[in-house]
Amino acid sequence: MKVITVEEHFESAKVTQAMAAAAGQQSRPTVSSEMAHYMQTTLPTPAIMQDVAKDRLEIMDRYDIDMQVLSYGNAQPQNLAPKDAVPLSQLANDELAKAIQVAPTRYAGLAVLPVGDPQAAAQELHRAVEQLGLKGVLLKGNYAGKFFDDPFFFPIFQAAADLNVPVYFHPSFVPPVITQHYFESDHWSEVVSGIFGSAGYGWHMDVGIQVMRMILSGIFDKLPNLKLVSGHWGELVPMFLERLDDELDQYAGLKRHFSAYYRDNVYVTPSGILSQPQLNFLLEEVGAEHILYSIDYPYKQPESAATFLTDAKLSVSQREAIAHGNAERVFNLN
Repeated sequence: MKVITVEEHFESAKVTQAMAAAAGQQSRPTVSSEMAHYMQTTLPTPAIMQDVAKDRLEIMDRYDIDMQVLSYGNAQPQNLAPKDAVPLSQLANDELAKAIQVAPTRYAGLAVLPVGDPQAAAQELHRAVEQLGLKGVLLKGNYAGKFFDDPFFFPIFQAAADLNVPVYFHPSFVPPVITQHYFESDHWSEVVSGIFGSAGYGWHMDVGIQVMRMILSGIFDKLPNLKLVSGHWGELVPMFLERLDDELDQYAGLKRHFSAYYRDNVYVTPSGILSQPQLNFLLEEVGAEHILYSIDYPYKQPESAATFLTDAKLSVSQREAIAHGNAERVFNLN
């Protein structure tokens, strides 16, 4: 069975160095020494993130993964000031296209965009897709405190719709005031607060709200063929589709049920959370045709990556769709 994973991360040494030269530091929040130690000892090294020629391919072979759709990890220029983000996003996309050529039948890629200048971002997405052969865009978190439903960013989504490529919404750091309110406590360590407010829960709440705001903005009435991809089994949102219909439909001014937009325009992936109960729930809520496969390599390397789909309680057609068919259709990989 062919397997394509669609949320797999990469970094470029050249881009990281150029970002440091342009901005003085990477666009990450200040963290405590305790949290910095945790990150240094648990996150993948730059060498692992940058590799496309050896270990990554060996792990793909071990896990029977035929193709990874690569996107940048934390070291990417999306949220830099436009004067730096525009040329560095071009560099990042050029570097990603080069990396794909190391094994062009094994890799595809998602663009980085300078979102602080939406017109330049739209132009770069056209270049990345039409000239470099990238298959969509990954957007991380938000920009300058604005979620991507803000009309300011509309040119980016117009370009994605025009090009028929998906937008992958990926979590990123939430504002400190949110971390302080929800996730910090005198009763546990700063590492627990940091994990709780990021990969443990906070990131997922935040980017799930991003997807909900996109629906509420009415963008799918304007761009009915726009496709969003949401990791970590939909970032908590599918659990509340019926509730959102009940509470919001009457007041949101949308032409259809909230859940109808979600089920038609959003695709979900597990991001390495390989759980049969969650798969069962998503099959019921959105259907096999809206589920893609992803491992979140190298941040996650679940031992069940090679067996999850083969062991899962799926029909043959469901298994083939989730393993590769949906990815080929959504990311134009045929």
